[in-house]
Amino acid sequence: MGIPPAARVFFVFCRKNDIINYCYTTENYRKINKMLIKNHKKSAKGFTPPQFSLSLDIPKTDFGKFNDSLTDNHRSAKTGAGFTLIEFIAGLAIFAILVSGALGIFSVLSRTVKIAREKTVLASLASNYLEIVRNVPYADVGTINGNPKGALADYANAITAQIEGFTYKIYYEVTYIDDPADGTIGGNPNDPAPADYKQVKMSVLNTATGQVTKFLTSVSPKGLEGTQNAGAIKAKVFNSTGQAVPDADIHIQHPTSSPAIILDRKSGNNGEWIEVGLPAAVNNYRLVVSKPGYSTDQTYPATAQNPNPTKPDATVVNGQVTEISFSIDLLANLTIKTLDNFCQNLSGVNMNVRGDKLIGMSPNVYKFNQDFTSASGQVALSDIEWDTYTPTLLTGQSWVVLGTSPIQKINVQPGSSQTFTMILGSNSTANSLLVVVKDASSAAALEGATVHLHKGGSVPQDYYGTSGGSVWLQSDWLGGSGQNNWSTSTPNVYFADDGNIDVNSAPTGVRLKKISGRYQPAGWLESSVFDTGSDASQFTTLSWEPAGQNPAATLEFQLASSNDINGPWNYAGPDGTADSFYLTAGTNISAVHNNNRYIRYKVYLSTTDNRETPILTSLQINYVSGCFTPGQVWFGNLTQGNNYSLEVSLPGYQTVIIDPLDVNGNQSYEVLMSP
Repeated sequence: MGIPPAARVFFVFCRKNDIINYCYTTENYRKINKMLIKNHKKSAKGFTPPQFSLSLDIPKTDFGKFNDSLTDNHRSAKTGAGFTLIEFIAGLAIFAILVSGALGIFSVLSRTVKIAREKTVLASLASNYLEIVRNVPYADVGTINGNPKGALADYANAITAQIEGFTYKIYYEVTYIDDPADGTIGGNPNDPAPADYKQVKMSVLNTATGQVTKFLTSVSPKGLEGTQNAGAIKAKVFNSTGQAVPDADIHIQHPTSSPAIILDRKSGNNGEWIEVGLPAAVNNYRLVVSKPGYSTDQTYPATAQNPNPTKPDATVVNGQVTEISFSIDLLANLTIKTLDNFCQNLSGVNMNVRGDKLIGMSPNVYKFNQDFTSASGQVALSDIEWDTYTPTLLTGQSWVVLGTSPIQKINVQPGSSQTFTMILGSNSTANSLLVVVKDASSAAALEGATVHLHKGGSVPQDYYGTSGGSVWLQSDWLGGSGQNNWSTSTPNVYFADDGNIDVNSAPTGVRLKKISGRYQPAGWLESSVFDTGSDASQFTTLSWEPAGQNPAATLEFQLASSNDINGPWNYAGPDGTADSFYLTAGTNISAVHNNNRYIRYKVYLSTTDNRETPILTSLQINYVSGCFTPGQVWFGNLTQGNNYSLEVSLPGYQTVIIDPLDVNGNQSYEVLMSP
C-alpha cells in the first residue's frame, strides 16, 4: 500500500450543503508507525490512509562532553592514537543519513507549495463547472459514454481550460446511489427501486503535472410533502472562498405565469433561501443575487448571443427541489495605465478588457468583455467583480505592447484597488515578438534570463535580450532570521521575528508557533532589505497567498522604504501612515514609497482561536524600476516567417529551446522554465 504525498490538499463537496471543505492534515513522526499498522489492517476494506509528513527529531548535543571528547582526541593524536577506520566509516554513515533526511523533507515541502498555489485555480474551476451539473434536468445528469447516460463530458470527451499558462481537463463520472434510508436492494428492508439519487464526481486534471483533483456532489429529485402540484427553488449564496453570504438579495421572477411571479427574498445566516410552492416551469425562473457593495450573479436565458448559458434559467418540477448556487463578493477597482517607454502618459489608446469568467459556452460568452479608450494615460474600472482581467490593444493603432506589469493579465481580488501598467512603443514594424519568461510552477516573472532569437535563411540574424525584473517574490523562510540585506544566494533568510513565529512546518510558510498543542495569540516577522536597483522605482501592488484565511486568523502587512540601505525604516500601511495595514491581497502600495530604492515588509499574525493560525506561503511586491517590465523582452523590426528559433537560459533552470518559431505580426510568446 503506497503512502500519499505529505500535506496533500483535498477538496470535498458535502452532500447536504455543497460547501467546499479544504482539508489538509500533517502528523508527526512518532504517530506514523501506529497509523501504518492500522491502515494496513484496513487496506483490504478500501480504507484511505490519512495524510502526514515526516519530521526528524535530532537530540541536542551536550557541548561540554563534546568539548572534552575533542580534547581527549587531541591528546591521543599527540601520543599516536586517533579515530579508527570503523569510527570514521560510522561517522560518514550518520552524516549521510542526516543529509538524506533533510533532502527528503525539502522535496516534500516543495511539492506542498506547488499544490497550495493551485488552490485558487481549482476552486474557480469547481465553481464554474460543477454549476453545470446542478442546473441541468435530473434526467440529463449522466455522462456521454457512461451509466447513467447524459450530457456531461466524460474522460474521453473532457473539457479543456487554459489558465495562467497551464492546461486543465475537466470531466465527470456519474453513478446511481442506493441510499440505505429506505432500505437497500437485497437488504432488510429490501428496496425494489434502488436508484435513489445520482452521485457526480468531477475531476480536474493538470496536464503539466498529472495531478488530478476530484470534487463530489449529489443530485437528487427531493420530494416535498403536501406539494406534489408545486416545486421549490433552493438558492445558496457564498463568496470567493466558499463562505456563506448572509443578507444577500435574491430576486426570483417567473414572467410568463399568470399572474407574473416576482419575489424578493433575503439569504439567511447560512447563505440559503428555499422558496416553496412554485408552479412547474422549464427554464423560466430568472434568479438575480446581489448585495450592496458586492458583485452580482444570476441565471441566464438561452439567446442567439448566448445559446448555451453555464447557469441557465431555473427549471421547477412538481414535488422536487431545484438547487442553484451563486457566488458574490466585494467589488474591486482596477486602473490600467498606458505609458510610453519613457514613462509618459499616453491618451487615446483603444483597448479591450476581458475577464476569464464565462456565462456561456460553445461559443464562449464572457461575463466581462468591454472596449475602452485611455484618458490622461489611464482607464479606470470601478466596482468590478473579482476575476482575472486581460487588456488587449484593439487593431489599427500606432502602438505595440513592449511589456506589462504585472505580466499580461491581472488577478483582481475582492475588495481591492489595483493597478495594471502597459508600456507601449511606436508600431513602426509589421512584425515583432514579446517574449515572457515565467517560472513553470509559480508563474512568477523570471528576471535576468538570457533570451536569444535566431533567424535562419539566406541572411541569418541573431537578436539578444535580457528579461527585465520588477517583481520581488519570497515564498520560503526556512533559512531563518539574521540577514539584514536580501540576497539571491540566500533568498529564504529574513531579518528578525519576535519568537512567536514558526517557519519550519509543512506546508512551507510563516505561521504562529504552537506550544503545548496551542497556537500563540500573536507574532510578527520582519524581512530583509530588498534593493530595486533604482531610486526612481514605482511600487504598484502587494500580493500574498493564500489570500483568504480562517475567520479567526488574521494577516496584516506594513511596508518601509528608503534611499539609504541602513534606513530609517518607517513602516506604513495603504494610507501612508503607521496606523493602517494592508489587509487585502492585491492592494495598491502607497505612493509614499515611490522614488525609493530599498524596501522591506513586516507581517503581523494573530488569532482569536488558539486552535487556528494564519499562514503566509508567498509574498510578492510588484514595482516598476524606470519603465522596465517584469520577465519580458521585446524584439522589433522582424520579418515574417517560421525560420526563427528561440533559446532562453537562466542559471538554476533548464534551458528552453523553441525551434521552429513562427513570427507573424505583433505577437507574444510565453516561455515556462523549470528548475
